[in-house]
Amino acid sequence: MIISHCTRMRLTERVRRLFGGNPRRVQAAALPWRTSAKDGSLEIMLVTSRDTGRWVLPKGWPEGPERLGQTAQREAVEEAGIEGVAADTEIGRFYYKKLRGSGVEWRCEVAIIPLRVTRELNKWPERKKRTRRWFSARDAARLVDEPDLAEMLLRFADNPREIAA
Repeated sequence: MIISHCTRMRLTERVRRLFGGNPRRVQAAALPWRTSAKDGSLEIMLVTSRDTGRWVLPKGWPEGPERLGQTAQREAVEEAGIEGVAADTEIGRFYYKKLRGSGVEWRCEVAIIPLRVTRELNKWPERKKRTRRWFSARDAARLVDEPDLAEMLLRFADNPREIAA
């Protein structure tokens, strides 16, 4: 039997919690998308991470009573300088390990919230720390490091309006 990486991570999480491990921290990521005016194809915006310059989705921790969709919208403005309409539901989750400056490693779970971009800002809080760029779904999937995220990007590109509804 073949077990997906995502299923394996969920099982690992259950076992870790059973033995008293700290819970995984949940972040929200915006999946910024638009339809190309040129040819009608789907485009996905990625931003560079501040520390390594890897291509990632804008993501972060919920603040106070924020719902995950609100967090995704806020992070999109702060990290990518974009505004848009967030979907009501997430399209999936991926997992990664974040190394903090203190050397402590956090296990993170990231909920992916599609965000149909309606406006690109000229100025935004992290414009000097990050680069933003539009990519085809195939190129975006190739550029991100997380295999589960890459798979979700390709699946989303097949029918974004249905998935993000």
